[in-house]
Amino acid sequence: MIFKRKKKEIERLKASFGKEKDDAFKFKLISKYFKNKDNSNSFHVLSDKTCNDLDFEELFMFVDRTSSKVGQQYLYQTLRCMPSDSKATDLNESLIKNLSEDVDFRVKTQMLLEKLKKEDVYYLPSIFQEEHLEPPKWFFAIRLLSFTSLLSILLLPFRPELFLLLIPVFIVNLGIHYWNKRNLYQYVGSIPQLLRLNSIAVQLHKEDRFKEINPDLNAAIQVIDQVRSRMSFFQLEEKIQGDFEVAFWAVLEILKTTFLLEPLLLFGVLKRLNTKRKEIEEVFSFVGQIDVLISIASIRHGLDSYCIPVINDNEVEISSTDVYHPLIDGCVTNSIAVKDKSVLLTGSNMSGKTSFIRTMGLNLITGLTLNTCFAKSMSMPRARIYSAIRISDDLMNDKSYYFEEVLTIKEMIDHSESLTPNLFLLDEIFKGTNTVERISAGKAVLSSLSKNKNIVLVSTHDIELTDMLGDEYELYHFSEIVTDSQIDFDYKLKEGRLKNRNAIRILQINNYPDEVINEAIELSNQLDEIAESNKVRQSLRLASEIV
Repeated sequence: MIFKRKKKEIERLKASFGKEKDDAFKFKLISKYFKNKDNSNSFHVLSDKTCNDLDFEELFMFVDRTSSKVGQQYLYQTLRCMPSDSKATDLNESLIKNLSEDVDFRVKTQMLLEKLKKEDVYYLPSIFQEEHLEPPKWFFAIRLLSFTSLLSILLLPFRPELFLLLIPVFIVNLGIHYWNKRNLYQYVGSIPQLLRLNSIAVQLHKEDRFKEINPDLNAAIQVIDQVRSRMSFFQLEEKIQGDFEVAFWAVLEILKTTFLLEPLLLFGVLKRLNTKRKEIEEVFSFVGQIDVLISIASIRHGLDSYCIPVINDNEVEISSTDVYHPLIDGCVTNSIAVKDKSVLLTGSNMSGKTSFIRTMGLNLITGLTLNTCFAKSMSMPRARIYSAIRISDDLMNDKSYYFEEVLTIKEMIDHSESLTPNLFLLDEIFKGTNTVERISAGKAVLSSLSKNKNIVLVSTHDIELTDMLGDEYELYHFSEIVTDSQIDFDYKLKEGRLKNRNAIRILQINNYPDEVINEAIELSNQLDEIAESNKVRQSLRLASEIV
């Protein structure tokens, strides 16, 4: 029976390699390790705003092929924090290759990691990240009561009257015992999982291929082992706490109450764990990293097209061939090369501008964090990412759409002044204000952002910006084909500015009244004449100034 069950598990793991998970994703718990960790040493930490703009949670659900909750939390941390160098890349790629090609090695590793897939594992980081409970000031009384109980029982055969002392002591102990239950329940899940984590780390570290990740891990493992015997009590509690009817539980509860074992062991263990935070996180990271490497191998196995990016720390250049958005089924691929200039995109709604901007942002993230891009080839700088794509009114704080956008772009301007390369992603800049000021402010801001080794990808409906920014930005556009009865989008990136306008034609296709269509066409022609006249006057003025 055990052999058949194990065989089924092996077949399941083999069959699931390269496929997306069909699990519920509890992001509040998944992000717990990331949110409590000091990430100040990272090259860049993705903001919540950028994550929302780029559909980060959907990306995470796609790339998460981990087997353990530890790996899942470590993957979330990995995706949110870009490393400052590529020192670990060669080792990681070697392990990914081994895990992809050696099926037995991979499945054996996954079976170990799956022992850490209970929900309680999500709380493991609290042991080394959060403040532990402090014993109450009257904790000395707990020791005294425990000693009194022990002494009374030992002397009871010789002094039966001590039974009269034991009864009130037991009643007091009973109150303290159940007072401590709420303290115990905060750790009854995480501490047993720490024992399991340490045990799995021991087994994984025996594998020579994994030892290279952290050759000195045994020292951390041994430090945790020093409190193994005390922590084993919590493992016992975990196994039996669900069944309050069994006789063994009743006997154990009486013993624990009589000698106040739970508060004594709990606060004793917490005191020791408090001095071992670094070692616990070291073991946590070792196991998490292995699970993430399997996840990367699985992602690549399931893709029709991917590449390992070229990350250039000296040149600010983005180049991609047949890049695509991993979350769009049947996504049309595009190619682009950006060097010394930024990119200004024009095109109608739904033509693919925003999706392309997100595509480039997501590929930069996965390229720098997972060393994997969704393209045939891709090169990129080590750049920080900031975005202004999905902006909305903040009614709770009385902030309009335009004011929210102003604050977001102001942060970008502040970041643009640093010497570190940045990738700025903007969709329809300042669309919350009037035309004249939108174009004027948009030009000034986009010129400012593109300085200091920064790359800007921005979309706009304002054709005037293509004239104003032609020297600083490469012009690209998306277009559609409008026939008598329908609109077809090819989602292909094309060089140059958008020349065709189809907004009024689309109204006509959707059966707007003829008088609305005719008036719109007439006004459009008049505005074109005014714009052309303004251009002629401006050219004449410039010519006269030169003369």
